[in-house]
Amino acid sequence: MKATLADLKSRLPLPATAEWPEGRFDVEALAHGTMSLQLFVPRGEDLRPPHSQDVLYIVASGRSGFLEDGERTEAKAGDALFVVAGDVHRFEDMSDDFAAWVIFWGPEGGEAESPNPSVFAAIDA
Repeated sequence: MKATLADLKSRLPLPATAEWPEGRFDVEALAHGTMSLQLFVPRGEDLRPPHSQDVLYIVASGRSGFLEDGERTEAKAGDALFVVAGDVHRFEDMSDDFAAWVIFWGPEGGEAESPNPSVFAAIDA
């Protein structure tokens, strides 16, 4: 399976609906099991509600402010941002070329904490 940034960008925005009167600015690229890879290319305000699964954003191009639970940080191309399922978050003040890969996975409500985080420390050593 393969997805390309250019192909997916050309499909956006998706048609307007009652829920999304300006159209949708995310499109699914790949999916398998609980995993879904989407491209998110917002224009204007990021109005999406919190997600029911854990999510990983990888900024593909541009820059944006990122607000999560009241804390603001900057995000730019090459950055990765992790959000636990249900956390309130949004992108704001996006550059015109902002685009992010979005990876959803796991059960509704998110995954549990790793029972043994020291395993990962040993791998990194």
